[in-house]
Amino acid sequence: MRQFTAVVNPAAGRSSGTAALLPVARLLREAGAGLDTRYSRSLDHARELARQAAAQGHVVLAVGGDGMAGAVGGVLSGTDAVLSLVPSGRGNDFARALELPTEPPALADLLLHAAPRAVDTIEAESAVHPKVPVLGSVYAGVDALANRYANQSRLLRGSASYYAGGARAVAGWRPATYRITVDGTTHERRGYTVVAANSAFYGFGRRIAPDARVDDGLLDVVVIQHAPKRLFFAMMNELKTGAHLRRPQVEVLRGKEVRIEADRDLPYGTDGEVDATLPVTARVRPGALNVLC
Repeated sequence: MRQFTAVVNPAAGRSSGTAALLPVARLLREAGAGLDTRYSRSLDHARELARQAAAQGHVVLAVGGDGMAGAVGGVLSGTDAVLSLVPSGRGNDFARALELPTEPPALADLLLHAAPRAVDTIEAESAVHPKVPVLGSVYAGVDALANRYANQSRLLRGSASYYAGGARAVAGWRPATYRITVDGTTHERRGYTVVAANSAFYGFGRRIAPDARVDDGLLDVVVIQHAPKRLFFAMMNELKTGAHLRRPQVEVLRGKEVRIEADRDLPYGTDGEVDATLPVTARVRPGALNVLC
């Protein structure tokens, strides 16, 4: 019978993380599995708790949103450890990409019986952050700015914070000129954002890269080029279904490594966290993480 360690989100989501974990924990224990629960003080502490649990041979459960999944999954990337998620954050986009069930009985059954599956991760490298492991995507431009505003929000939660952050970011946006180098070939584009996607989803369920797969050894590089702001807002609505790919302003490149540069200082984000500026290089790490999904 499997042994689990649940590492719970240290931030404001702790209460929601505990609420999401409790019914799953009860079902795991009733089935005879062992479960330790650890409340982290910070994302760095969460990484340390994950390392300790992995050293004991436990399956590590990241309880929280994409930031928590990225922190815990990132530190386990490249090891023999096994990860799964108990989604309880605002976005939960990597959980969507893994097609994890949301109902506690189905999630508990998966955790007890599913075989580990190897999925890809990303290694993001910049001058400030060398070789940071990332699960979902690296995104640079208006979306990173919107995510920064959403993370700073104290009055709004969930999708409302993303919509408000997006409106604020787009209202003040001026087009950037990007230099995008994919597997050695350089493309110059003017527009809103560049997303190097391992997962199909980002930004609270938006299907930014519908054809991206977490186990194909490639990154889908989505470029949203310049368009009037009213048209950009229409494209943002189309992200719910992936219909934006039919727009001529949207281009998809694919490769194993992408370097993103811009003509001015622009933020980039990884797994819901934004604390750095371009340039950044993203490299796929095929099959680097074992997950129950």
